Amino acid sequence: MARKLLLLSILTVVLLGVLSTAVVAQDEFVFGLILVGPSTDRGWSQAHFEAAEYAVANVEGARMLMFESLNPADSPEATLLGVVSDMVAEGAQLIITTSDAFEEDTSAVAEQFPEVTFVNITGSNVLEGAPANVSNYDAQLEWGEMIVGCAAALTTETGQIGYLGPLINAETRRLAASAYLGAKHCYETYAGGNPDDLSFTVTWIGFWFNIPGVTLDPTEETNSFYDNGADVVISAIDTTEALTVAGLRAGNGEAVYASGYDYRGACEIAADVCIGVPYYNWGPYYTRLMESVSAGTWAQAWEWEAPSWADINDPDVSPMGFVKGSALSEEDALSLDAFIAELAAFGTAEANADRIFLFEGPLNYQDGSAFLAEGEFAEPLDIWFLPQLLEGMIGASE
Repeated sequence: MARKLLLLSILTVVLLGVLSTAVVAQDEFVFGLILVGPSTDRGWSQAHFEAAEYAVANVEGARMLMFESLNPADSPEATLLGVVSDMVAEGAQLIITTSDAFEEDTSAVAEQFPEVTFVNITGSNVLEGAPANVSNYDAQLEWGEMIVGCAAALTTETGQIGYLGPLINAETRRLAASAYLGAKHCYETYAGGNPDDLSFTVTWIGFWFNIPGVTLDPTEETNSFYDNGADVVISAIDTTEALTVAGLRAGNGEAVYASGYDYRGACEIAADVCIGVPYYNWGPYYTRLMESVSAGTWAQAWEWEAPSWADINDPDVSPMGFVKGSALSEEDALSLDAFIAELAAFGTAEANADRIFLFEGPLNYQDGSAFLAEGEFAEPLDIWFLPQLLEGMIGASE
């Protein structure tokens, strides 16, 4: 009898433990984060990783599953379907794919898991008929690119700016064009130069970061900019080669400068030559996203979110920001503040809802064909799907 009571007691404890575990598992929110690069790249992928950590800290019960460097060079055998399958098997209710390189595959994989929510950043497959469990999100870094373009124009002494771009698509064209527009505006308005004399050259390396034997070498391309007369290079790739090269050359006495990109802490690579960094702050969106999926209120959407003009660097609100670099002179830093105030005034004006500053006519495409007539503002999707670089920009559009 005593033995039966003991067994019953043990069984009761085991069952309570199982029930307790089930309750904990039910209260847990598991999500998968799939990065195109390493989580320590001081660029695009690190910004996403730290945003996910921010969301974990702010969403009760959130737990992250991560796969980094899903790209042909670093993980040639891995597929998005395989990675997602493993994450779903571990309980993932939400999958975030963090590159437009994953856009097409995200739609295909989402069809295999209709009960799981997928968000592709920064694609537009929702506009093109994605499955009902797929959304898109992006922050309007175009404003930040205008700011870094302005910083470059204020800094250059040669009047030659290099733009180190990744691959060529509508996203990279519109970001490069934004930097160009900001540079032209500030070169005339604040530096007192003739905008027609400003040289703005774009070199595309072929991917978001260096893949030896596949892409152009960003170190070599940055050196080439400086060797050919540019004294400022705007980086638009996921990694920090431009800052590294500028730091090395400045150490040898050259007056050269560069920007960071994507990640708030990028300037730390070479602070003395950094003019600033436009960065993404995905954390607030990730938090809202997880709360909505967890609560069952998520709805499919294509979102392209503007900065918070109350404070573009508010880490709990604004989806993007700009960190001024210590290479800016005190005078240039004040001019940059004035330009940012211009952006804020435009962005908060009711008449400018859905408009982006400086995308106003007259503007032509690179081949001379008309983009915007005098006084005409670009529609959001005309900017989003920008088919060419703009007239005055040097470099390939396709």
